[in-house]
Amino acid sequence: MTLDLHADPVDLTRELVDIQSVSGEEQAIADAVQAALTEQADHLEVVRNGQAVLARTNLGRPSRVVLAGHLDTVPVNGNLPLRREGDVLHGLGTVDMKGGDAVFLHLAATVREPRHDLTFVFYDCEEIEATRNGLGRIERELPGWLAGDLAIVGEPSNAVIEAGCQGTMRIELPTTGTRAHTARAWMGVNAIHALAEPMRRLAEYRPRDVEIDGLTYREGLQAVRVSGGVAGNVVPDEAVLTVNFRFAPDRSAEEAEQHLREVFDGFELSVVDLSPGALPGLSAPAAAELVQAAGGKAAAKLGWTDVARFAALGMPAVNFGPGDPTLAHTRQEHVHAAEIRQVAGVLREFLTAL
Repeated sequence: MTLDLHADPVDLTRELVDIQSVSGEEQAIADAVQAALTEQADHLEVVRNGQAVLARTNLGRPSRVVLAGHLDTVPVNGNLPLRREGDVLHGLGTVDMKGGDAVFLHLAATVREPRHDLTFVFYDCEEIEATRNGLGRIERELPGWLAGDLAIVGEPSNAVIEAGCQGTMRIELPTTGTRAHTARAWMGVNAIHALAEPMRRLAEYRPRDVEIDGLTYREGLQAVRVSGGVAGNVVPDEAVLTVNFRFAPDRSAEEAEQHLREVFDGFELSVVDLSPGALPGLSAPAAAELVQAAGGKAAAKLGWTDVARFAALGMPAVNFGPGDPTLAHTRQEHVHAAEIRQVAGVLREFLTAL
């Protein structure tokens, strides 16, 4: 398929959605994106990295903005090809996040004299395990391509600036006991029953609300899995409670872990998954200008996104894209054409206005 980057970004969204690109199967869409961006070689430098495509201007501007979007989707769920009903586009990826990709590709072709130098990053494998995320590979192999003064990740945000993001940590808390026949239960020690105390602490836990740069981040601590048991007539000698902690970005990963060790003092625990959060950074000049271009309002991102990867590189980062994030990964994904055009208009003004 040949992508027309000068077309209405709504039409470009339709073209991108109809190129199936489940995580790990992005070659077709990466080939199409690379071919389309290469046609803009008179003003863009273009490189390929695996199934990621990167492009940038080199105009010598005093600042640089990175616009990043992933090309992959979750598995198909009876929601391809795209179906359009009036102003609404239905289909896999319309929300997460080919609408945002279409906006970025359109701007890459049509914003030829930006006031910031621009870097566009279209990457692979965002929807699966973090070790395969294309941004991580690019950071290792082409680190200079991720440098900038502001990063904009096109994840769905209802066309509202969502700044920073929560961190996420998952821990496992094991308990042990002694096996016995349930007919003689007094001869054993029940490891599942031993989870009563940490479960009580969870039930009584009161999470923080934290204000940073005028935005409120809500923390959360939830049991997400309980495992244990040998058979229907055996007192279990092992059990594991799995807990997820969503923490505000004012906590470092180390501080988040220390907090959980305090909450579950007296119990062994191990961290099995961790992604630090990202501070909003709205005091940075480029970020403040973007918020102003978007109407002067911003919200805290409740959840984790790749803005954290950019924050770890020392730059402010925001989520800004068309679509309702609560529809992501659902069969009912859909986006309004007006929202795609709204995001494109805001970003064009931000990138070009003097």
